[in-house]
This record gives sequence, C-alpha cells and structure tokens, in this order.
Amino acid sequence: MNFLWTPSSHFNLANLFTFVNITAGLMATYFITQNNFTLAILLAWVGGAFDIFDGKIARKYKLSNEFGVQLDSFADFLSFVLVPVFLIFQAVYAPHLDATLLIVASIASVYYVISGLRRLIHFNLNADAGEVDKYFTGVPTPLGAILLWLVYLTNSYELLPAYAVILFMLIIGWSLNSKLKVRHP
Repeated sequence: MNFLWTPSSHFNLANLFTFVNITAGLMATYFITQNNFTLAILLAWVGGAFDIFDGKIARKYKLSNEFGVQLDSFADFLSFVLVPVFLIFQAVYAPHLDATLLIVASIASVYYVISGLRRLIHFNLNADAGEVDKYFTGVPTPLGAILLWLVYLTNSYELLPAYAVILFMLIIGWSLNSKLKVRHP
C-alpha cells in the first residue's frame, strides 16, 4: 500500500480522491440524461467535496505531481464545467425555449465550456505542483459551477426565466477568465 503515499504514483491517495470526483461527474452526466436532476446535482456536490479533499491531501502529504495537476483539471472540467452546462441545457433550455432561443442557448453553452476549458489550461500552464496562491485571478471553475447551480435553482423556482439563464451563463463564463481576484480558501 506504499503507492498511496508515493508522490510519483498515479494511484496515490490524492489522485484516488480525484478519481472519485471523476466517477461522480460521470454518474451525474448519466442521471442528467435520465432527467433525474436531483441525483445529478447530489453527485456533482459529492464530486466537489472530493475535489476539496484531493488538494488538501496532496498538499498535506506532499503527494502533488504533474500527473495529479492534470488529472485534477480533467476532473474539474467534467464536474464543474460540463456537468452544470449539460444540466442547465437539459433541465432549463431544452424544455422551455423555442428553436431560435435554443440556438442562442447552445452558443452560450459552448462559450461557457470553452471558457472553462481555457481557464483550466491557463491555470495548468501557470501552476506549480503543490503551490497555492493566495488569490485566484478569475473565478475558479468550482465557484463558476456553484454560481450556475444557483442560477439553475432560481430558474427551477420560477424566479428567473430561461432566457435570463442564458445571460447569466455568459456572464459567469466571462468571469472565469476575467481579472477578478478571488481569495483561495
């Protein structure tokens, strides 16, 4: 079981937590296709919890490595970019928008996905394994996902129309690569 505590192991403890995040994201995607949005959101939050712990474990036990940095970004892309966009598309846009607005929603969704991917790639290119800055520049993808969940909830309680969700998705997508300073927890 030494591989759990070996920084160079692809299956060290921190990376195993990241694999759980990926599993939760994949399962959330499946449940979105089944229109089981509650379970999908629950799984996304499970993935988020494991995302918090994988970084803490990697730093505490000095398990950070380049593989883990890349793996974590892949997990973030799945759980915090693709899953919330897919959820909003399936739960908000598809059932409530006419053909023209559905095209606009599709463009906004693709914009958000590209923004999230760009943010993660930029972060990886500028990150040192095991190092954590005091502030993020731009909204981190997990926070972007939380903001999208709030937009989804506001829509599901009929406080925000579907076309306004498009606007918020664009604003949050922009914020991912903005110059906003967000304190690292």
